[in-house]
Amino acid sequence: MASPLLKDVSEFPDQKARGPAPEPTSREASVIVVGGGFSGLGLGVHLRRRGIRDFLILDRNPQFGGCWWDNTYPGVACDVPSHLYSFSFRQNPNWSRRFAPGAEIQDYLETVAEEEELNQHYRPSTNVTGARWDADTNQWHVKTDQGDYVCTYLIMASGHLVDPKLPEIPGIEDFPGEVLHSAAWDHSVSVEGKRVAVIGTGASAIQVTPEVAKVAEKVTVFQRTPAYLVPRHDTEYSAAQKRTFARSTEALALERANLFWENEQMYPLMRMTPSARAMALKMANDLRDELVDDPEIRAQLTPDYEPGCKRILLAEDFYRAFNRDNVELEDSALERVEGATLISAAGNEVEADVIILCTGFDVSEPKYARVVFGEDGRSLSEHWGEGETPGWTMFERGFPNLVAVNARNTGLGHNSLIYIIESQVESVASLIDWALREKVERLEINDDAADKWRQRISELSDNTVWTSDGGCGAWYIDERTNELTALWPGYAWDFRRRMQEIGPELFDARPTATPSA
Repeated sequence: MASPLLKDVSEFPDQKARGPAPEPTSREASVIVVGGGFSGLGLGVHLRRRGIRDFLILDRNPQFGGCWWDNTYPGVACDVPSHLYSFSFRQNPNWSRRFAPGAEIQDYLETVAEEEELNQHYRPSTNVTGARWDADTNQWHVKTDQGDYVCTYLIMASGHLVDPKLPEIPGIEDFPGEVLHSAAWDHSVSVEGKRVAVIGTGASAIQVTPEVAKVAEKVTVFQRTPAYLVPRHDTEYSAAQKRTFARSTEALALERANLFWENEQMYPLMRMTPSARAMALKMANDLRDELVDDPEIRAQLTPDYEPGCKRILLAEDFYRAFNRDNVELEDSALERVEGATLISAAGNEVEADVIILCTGFDVSEPKYARVVFGEDGRSLSEHWGEGETPGWTMFERGFPNLVAVNARNTGLGHNSLIYIIESQVESVASLIDWALREKVERLEINDDAADKWRQRISELSDNTVWTSDGGCGAWYIDERTNELTALWPGYAWDFRRRMQEIGPELFDARPTATPSA
């Protein structure tokens, strides 16, 4: 089998540029990309390297970065190793740590955008509010808060981690203190010397809690469901290691490959393989037993569902925080707020000055799905709610010339999302390149291809920890259809192999009509 690791596109010389980039005031382009995170940025690089210049990147943020621009809470860092959570074509020999802090990832993305000359295509602070297909002109009309745009091909690349999930908690709107969300941190608010309530025990909570506990008078963590935690083993890269990576592309590639296969070995857990399950349980139980002193708290932090049903988290400091005198665990959800008093589902009362919502994102579907309307006048959300599955994760019937990157069945429970994103954008750029060269004005996945993909996803989803009785009610399942829609239910290398199948034969393509003489 050929190596599944992505080829470095820098090995290929830039193709001759086909036309200039759109003027700064232009409202029309052959391609519009929505989103300035890893997906949008990566697609922009691949388009430029294919000689395509007539594209725009619309982004609601003022700078490239996506979720790494948004998330600046104390302790924010990646839970995927740095050398794997980066572009294969822009590897960075100078990562400071095995797991990079958020600011370092943001700096990396800004550097890539500048060095790959994407800023001339970038339209910052431009929030897309809707899009509608025009069958008469075979174009997409895109509405934004900065005016309207028109394009032939529309690529939605804003991803999952966009809109903070705000729980409906009675009384929270009348809370006299400060209410923060981890994904929209207000740095003007100080938690020093204050009573802080952290709501949630997911990926952001395990990073926020230890940092806040260092300065707060008291921290109470409200836990609805405990998470599985395994050792993070975060270490600094030495100066010697960085020099080796900088001098030797082979050493850098080997580090990346080792990390990739190390993560791939976790996939059998998603199939509930007994040996993988036993290993995960032992790692999680050993870490909890080692780091949590109080046996009662240790028991409360022990999950009762299958490992892998929810994302397994990497951390040591979160468990250690419960050994501090100023950190308490409320082993039930926050039910309501009465003034400065927080009342749990168990009936316990907690006084607080600051509430930190670590409640994640609305990931059931991207927010844009409700405002992108296809040929029949219905939204993407309506199509998906009726059980439609985008072919090859990106192409929806009834939505010609539309691509939704990092949307359905693209998340991973065991490996790097950047690998998934690269696999998609590489194939999309190739398809768009072909369509522009062949002057295709309308491109839509054909029925046979869409049906084949739907069947493939259904078969892969069977007998996984998410679709079996894992007992955790994971958000990976679309409640409307009871289908797995958030995650890719296979190996990461297999996803890349599937994306390489994308080509003209999967689509109904209509060339631009030639005017009669």
